[in-house]
Amino acid sequence: MPQIFPKALNPIAKMIVLGLPLFAGAAGLTGAAFYRSSYATGVNETVPQPVAFSHAHHVGQLGIHCVYCHTSVERAGSANIPPTKTCMNCHQQIWQGSDMLEPVRDSYRDDKSIEWIRVHNLPHYAYFNHSIHVAKGVGCATCHGRIDQMNLTMQHSTLLMEWCIACHRTPEKYLRPKEHIFNMQYDPANAGIDPVTGQPYPTDQKELGLLLKERYRVRDAVTLTNCSMCHR
Repeated sequence: MPQIFPKALNPIAKMIVLGLPLFAGAAGLTGAAFYRSSYATGVNETVPQPVAFSHAHHVGQLGIHCVYCHTSVERAGSANIPPTKTCMNCHQQIWQGSDMLEPVRDSYRDDKSIEWIRVHNLPHYAYFNHSIHVAKGVGCATCHGRIDQMNLTMQHSTLLMEWCIACHRTPEKYLRPKEHIFNMQYDPANAGIDPVTGQPYPTDQKELGLLLKERYRVRDAVTLTNCSMCHR
C-alpha cells in the first residue's frame, strides 16, 4: 500500500501533537482570565441610569441612612428600590427646578416608576437574601464597597460563586457588630463597647468575628457551603 502522507509532513505532525495540549492549556487560562475579568463580571462598570443619582452626595456628604431609601433590607430578601415619593420628600423643596431631576418629577406626576437599570445582577438560579446577611452581621460595604464614595453606583465585587463561597467558608473574616452594619467607615479596631458584656469589643477581626459568629448563630462552614444553601 503506498504511503498516504509524505515524510515531509512528519515534523508538522509532531508539532501538532505537541502543540495541541499547549493550545488547550492556553485556551483554558485565557477563558479563566476572561471569566474573572471586569469585562465579564461587571466590576467597576458604571451603568447608565435615567437619573445620575450620587450615593457619594446623598450618603457620604448628606449622611442619609441606607434604610431611609432601602427600607426592606433588614426584613426582606431584596433591598428595595425606593419609590419616587421618597425622592420627592426632599426634592419638592430643593432642586425642584433642576433639569437633571425632570425624570423624577415626571415619575411623581404621572405615578409611573422610574426604570432604573440593575447594577448587581445575580443569576436567577442563585438564591440570595439580604435580611439574613444583615441579621448575621454582614455590613453593606462588605459586598457593595464604599458606596458612600461612589458618584455613580457601580458593582464592587465579582458576584462569582467562588467569591460567595470564600465568605461562607470563613465568615469570621467579615462579620461586624450589628450596630455597625450601615457604618461605611467601620474599623474593627474601633468597634467600641460590646452592649452585651459592657467591655470593649476585641480589636482583632478574627477574634471579633469568632465571637459574633457564635453570638449571631452563624452556621458552620459545611452547612454554609452546601449547594442547597444558594441553589434552591
